Amino acid sequence: MNYYEHTIIVRQDISPTQLNQIIDKYTKIIEKNQGKLLKTEKWGLMNLSYSIKKNKKGNYIHFKIESEISLTKELEKNEKIDKNLLKYLTVKVKKHDLETNYFLKKESSIENSKINFKNEKKNI
Repeated sequence: MNYYEHTIIVRQDISPTQLNQIIDKYTKIIEKNQGKLLKTEKWGLMNLSYSIKKNKKGNYIHFKIESEISLTKELEKNEKIDKNLLKYLTVKVKKHDLETNYFLKKESSIENSKINFKNEKKNI
């Protein structure tokens, strides 16, 4: 078995329920093809570096998977025909880092930025 990180970018105008349906769809494909889904992360709505199919933002979803190569081929086959997806990427890794969530917003940094903004506003 190999380890893979699989990221998909979903259109920005999709509803939260549709987003959950897309996650369920790809989770079922993973389980159906004898893959083991180790972790699913919703990275949220982020700006794209360039416009893709007239979209400037996209919802990022990241899967950490343990499977054979046949699963990645099946995932990518389904993603090519899915109209809700803008892009997808599969990367083979040696091991997964399941503890760290790189896109989790830290409350302290958010509060510090709000305080700095208020102080700057007073100085103007």
